[in-house]
Amino acid sequence: MSKKKNSPLTSDKLSLVNWFNVCLFCLIGGIAWNLENMYFNTFLYNEIYATATKEAVLGAMEPSTAVSRMVALSAVTAVVTTFIMGTFSDRMKNRKVFISIGYILWGGITATFGFITKENIASLTGLSDAAQILTCTVWAVIVMDMIMTFMGSTSNDSAFNAWVTDITTPSSRPKVETAFTVVGFVAMGIVMGAGTVTQTGMVSYKLFFGVLGLLVAVAGVIGLFTLKEPAHIVKEEKKTSYWADLFYGFKPSVIKENSTLYLILAAMSLFNCAFQVFFPYLIVYLQYVVLESPANKELLSTSLPAVIIVGVIAVAVLGAGIVGLMKVASKKKLRAFVPAVGALIVGLLILSTSNNLFVLLAGIAPTVIGYLVLTIQFSASIRDFTPPEKTGLFQGIRMIFFVLIPMVVGPAIGDFACRSAGATYTQENIVAGEVVVTELAVPDAKMFLYSAVVSALVFIPLFLLRKRNIDKKED
Repeated sequence: MSKKKNSPLTSDKLSLVNWFNVCLFCLIGGIAWNLENMYFNTFLYNEIYATATKEAVLGAMEPSTAVSRMVALSAVTAVVTTFIMGTFSDRMKNRKVFISIGYILWGGITATFGFITKENIASLTGLSDAAQILTCTVWAVIVMDMIMTFMGSTSNDSAFNAWVTDITTPSSRPKVETAFTVVGFVAMGIVMGAGTVTQTGMVSYKLFFGVLGLLVAVAGVIGLFTLKEPAHIVKEEKKTSYWADLFYGFKPSVIKENSTLYLILAAMSLFNCAFQVFFPYLIVYLQYVVLESPANKELLSTSLPAVIIVGVIAVAVLGAGIVGLMKVASKKKLRAFVPAVGALIVGLLILSTSNNLFVLLAGIAPTVIGYLVLTIQFSASIRDFTPPEKTGLFQGIRMIFFVLIPMVVGPAIGDFACRSAGATYTQENIVAGEVVVTELAVPDAKMFLYSAVVSALVFIPLFLLRKRNIDKKED
């Protein structure tokens, strides 16, 4: 049989320009999403709730509930947007415009968050009751988050994800997903570094949101000059209506024809549900529980070298575990899933036992190993089984499993775990020359136990997948 000549569709090697765009938009998109997922939550705690009186907090909603609602409504916005704009971009066959212009607007909206304050809301609405002002301010943050999510989902979830699927093959996707994960962690590190400085009060949230928002907008401008549509993607006259395309992924015949894809999506949904149980509350947990613990403060002041050594060991174990599982996964994806889920559960169980720094470091390694390997392999498998000619049409379906279900169910479970634990943090602030005492409900290590239970459910779809050859798409 003659060897088929490589085309832009079948070539396993990405050009340098494509690699540049993959890394750039993954990095900047990761910065924007991590900013939203991690620091809008701390913004609510540190800027909106922290200077509110006890009476105002009691008259509004608990901060953990506000976080849960913000994450859930953002998820709904993301999915609806991806359905509408993913289908639209598929019909237009012009991902570049959606990515570039979307990133520019995404960054501009992100930069405005620092201007949301109780004082500005009171001035705009004319309210004088503290509880009503707090409630309106919280909802202003939630609504602005939804607007930001619309732009992020249009440019990143819909167009950029479809573009990546367009330019990759089953052979190159694990490499691209690995790059996504590594670059994603770099993005998280950048945001956490800047966020830590902001949380200490050295930099204002207005500057924090403004600078990172500018970075997102600049990436969009760069994309106008560097992004190219794949040669094999051509515009063609659609024989089906926009609405038919919009609901394409819900057709029973489509689900049956792509049953393996939907089963993988179900497994990834459960995995992301488990992650979202604790992730929206993680930075708040570290700030108000871990770092405020008297035992940890003493540990950092007297045994810092020991903490550093344990941290280095955890990083070494993390690196070795990822390399080992990825080697297994490079041959057969399914073989890596079970040990990765096991590592995730073990790590979460360790984290659930205590907020001690040593316990935290011991639990991080297996948790992150499981998270990274599962993210890479699930994402690659989903791209493998997405029909190439229907890439944009499946982005909305992907978002239901990847975002909507996890970000509605997960934070709700986390909110229940936090409130049932009854952990609180009391602080005093000087507001307008007066001492304001605020008691906030804060996250508890118990949320990791709930996450471990949800993680165990991932074994169910994995069991159903074991009889299917999900590695059938090879070079």
